[in-house]
Amino acid sequence: MTGKAKPKKHTAKEIAAKVDAATTNRGGGKAGLKDRSGLEKGGHAKYECPHCKVTAPDVKSMQIHHDARHPKIPFEEDKVVNLHATHVPESSKPRPGVRGSLKK
Repeated sequence: MTGKAKPKKHTAKEIAAKVDAATTNRGGGKAGLKDRSGLEKGGHAKYECPHCKVTAPDVKSMQIHHDARHPKIPFEEDKVVNLHATHVPESSKPRPGVRGSLKK
């Protein structure tokens, strides 16, 4: 029963990691839903699979998805849908920032 009445000590590195995890937008949850879906230009999900409508940020990630999920269909880069080209951006809306700080 060691440490029963002893206060726990935290290192500066551990505290800084907790602050970073609490204040940095990682793009998850409801806040990052529009960003992940790619419905607005500026979202990080740029490409969409023509077969199953899964989104990916770049062509290489889409090719990895395609090889894993659709192995019998040959990958054709020209059939991948570019969501940024199909949607017109609204200049009044702020662009999403995944590494932006939520609070300080």
